[in-house]
Amino acid sequence: MGISFDKALGVHPEALRLRAERTEILAANIANETTPGYKARDMDFRSRLAGATAEGDAAGGLMFDSEETMYRVPHAPSRDGNTVEIGVEQAAFSQNASDFQMSLTFVNMKLRGLAKAISG
Repeated sequence: MGISFDKALGVHPEALRLRAERTEILAANIANETTPGYKARDMDFRSRLAGATAEGDAAGGLMFDSEETMYRVPHAPSRDGNTVEIGVEQAAFSQNASDFQMSLTFVNMKLRGLAKAISG
């Protein structure tokens, strides 16, 4: 009898993948803080994760395009059309990094538990 790591690890591997993708989006926003006309982007993590888990159950995983990102509405738009607000982006980046670490901790705990169960 084999171990199904997909079932054993639950949603966390997919969450890690989506968090990594979101990190790239937020880093691009921060890098383009002074680029005229740049539109800050983000993704709806919850809906993407829900879609990935629902489709993943039926299709064995789901890949996403960068087209599924959304544009962020600024609190105070700039004159040059750039919608990046560095404080907002830094806060989102920091929260995403913390959430990534939390999911990674859950995966590590699950793997340790599996290893302990296997070794007896």
